Amino acid sequence: MADRAELERAVTEQGEKVRRLKQEKAGAEQIAEEVAKLLELKAKLAPDDGKHKFVLKTPKGTRDYNPKQMAIREKVFNTIIRCFKRHGAETIDTPVFELKETLTGKYGEDSKLIYDLKDQGGELLSLRYDLTVPFARYLAMNKITNIKRYHIAKVYRRDNPAMTRGRYREFYQCDFDIAGQYDPMIPDAECLKIVHEILSELELGEFQIKVNDRRILDGMFAVCGVPDEKFRTICSSVDKLDKTPWDEVKNEMVGEKGLASEAADQIGEYVQNNGGLDLIEKLLNDPKLSKNKQALEGLNDMKTLFQYLELFGVTDKISFDLSLARGLDYYTGVIYEAVLIQNQGEQQQQNDHTEESVNVGSVAGGGRYDGLVGMFDPKGRKVPCVGVSIGIERIFSIMEQKAEASSQKIRTTETQVLVAAAQKKLLEERMKLIAELWNGGIKAEMLYKKNPKLLNQLQYCEETGIPLVAIIGEQELKDGVVKLRDVSTREEVDVSRQNLVEEIQRRTSRF
Repeated sequence: MADRAELERAVTEQGEKVRRLKQEKAGAEQIAEEVAKLLELKAKLAPDDGKHKFVLKTPKGTRDYNPKQMAIREKVFNTIIRCFKRHGAETIDTPVFELKETLTGKYGEDSKLIYDLKDQGGELLSLRYDLTVPFARYLAMNKITNIKRYHIAKVYRRDNPAMTRGRYREFYQCDFDIAGQYDPMIPDAECLKIVHEILSELELGEFQIKVNDRRILDGMFAVCGVPDEKFRTICSSVDKLDKTPWDEVKNEMVGEKGLASEAADQIGEYVQNNGGLDLIEKLLNDPKLSKNKQALEGLNDMKTLFQYLELFGVTDKISFDLSLARGLDYYTGVIYEAVLIQNQGEQQQQNDHTEESVNVGSVAGGGRYDGLVGMFDPKGRKVPCVGVSIGIERIFSIMEQKAEASSQKIRTTETQVLVAAAQKKLLEERMKLIAELWNGGIKAEMLYKKNPKLLNQLQYCEETGIPLVAIIGEQELKDGVVKLRDVSTREEVDVSRQNLVEEIQRRTSRF
């Protein structure tokens, strides 16, 4: 009975939480997540009559997308694909699952997040964790040494999802990569220009692109006295500095990972620096770093990179940040990450829920990985690569939040015109006219009723955002014209049947 009393109390508390979120007009995703928890609790509370209680919900860390959400997604995808194509990229696709050994040992501490599939009596398989490792496998398998490609597809991570912040177990990645032997920093600069273009065009708000280099990091660890075997694990700790204070990161390095306290203090002096060419010059003259071959190579390349970024006109948004580490094992050179910045004024204007939903942090990341393809090549032949991944789900979260806050109506169809009748018994004429429009490439609809009222047809246009109505009546049929009505202005003009397609195209080209 005590267990039942606890469950009843949990159901009451969860119910109150859901009601509170609805009153506060919280986001649809957050409410759905809490409703799913409430349904699970209620299912446990139901009397056990021997039947299996089935709760209808999506699996943890996944979601459905309604037509409005899909319209936003499509707009974002189109913006990104346009940018990729503007830079001359072609596209590929790879299987959603790979051989387990293809993915093993490529992701460092994140390998525990890979979804392994049940052995089906043959190959051991895993769902892809990202699009970069499958891309490297594709290059090695097909002996490709030069390609500029983009790839948009779903990936899977056994993460603990925070869906209100755009973190999921199933999500899309949008990757752009340049593979091939080129002069230093030219492709790397183009990747950063692409991130700048996409984030500017999507109008998500203020952003900053942090840049660092794995060689500078490794050189810094070496001169600070970090043992070689601890480089990757210390790198993983440094990577947490964007979310965790230095004191906590230092405690992890020393307490959990066994690094000497003096070494951690020296690292702290470096990783709390950020800037531009001025910081690069300062480090090039640093008595310790300048004597490390790896760090020197990285700093000279970073200087070249910033010179190219100045020519591309994007240095206003780019910061050389020594705390940027990016945890993946396969990076060998330049690394970067784009984060959204929210100013104090914006934060004060938002309530707690909105702030949580919009503060999504990193929205793009990438870097150079010159050794990954060689891991798959039987002869170890390397194909230098650099690329970027756009954090599309986090971008969707922001765009959806903005759409909810805005009064602007989102159209979920692209219909240009509704074919309507002013009188009864004109179904056949409507069908003839709509066929003409479809054949002419016009996006058109009609109501699925024999004799719909004109008012209902006009109301349907208002509700769905269809801009034009092509109205036919007995008089129009006699005169060989169609009455074309602008839904927003209610202005009507007679258009000859043969000119109708052209007139609709002209009037809807701005939509």
